[in-house]
Amino acid sequence: MSEDSRDADSSDADADDLTHTTDQGEVQMVDIGDKPDSDRRAVAAGEIRLQPATVEAIRADEVGKGDVLATARVGAIQAVKHTWETIPMCHQIPITNVDTDFSLGEDRVELAVAVGTTGKTGCEMEALEGVTTGLNVVWDMVKAIEKDDDGQYPATGIENVRVLAKEKHRS
Repeated sequence: MSEDSRDADSSDADADDLTHTTDQGEVQMVDIGDKPDSDRRAVAAGEIRLQPATVEAIRADEVGKGDVLATARVGAIQAVKHTWETIPMCHQIPITNVDTDFSLGEDRVELAVAVGTTGKTGCEMEALEGVTTGLNVVWDMVKAIEKDDDGQYPATGIENVRVLAKEKHRS
């Protein structure tokens, strides 16, 4: 592999060295033991589409289960800290910071999660887990008012989950 074909985060090793399979095709965790520690940060975002009346109930803190955004914030942070338990090949990493930022639109709640760590591997999976769990908590908190007469959720959907930024700086 030429230097030009590597991305900015793979400068520590060839892509062939960062595989989740053995030569026999068996799944394995990547060995990061020889990588130097770096300060790392990742930001992920997503949104949950809701009925406008549901968003207004969240804004007015009138959802029967309690404070939707406060509960979702706790869920997002818990998910970040436990990512290694739910994503099979993720390493357990020291989380140094988690920031959550909720934004209420007319028919949606947007969530951005920023995660910081100092270690040998990135934290984008932790940021993604924070977003998806935080949005799932919103859904759980509002599902009684989102259901239609048949018990379905035609106006509800989690969408546009993505990594917005990934940074690495040598410690």
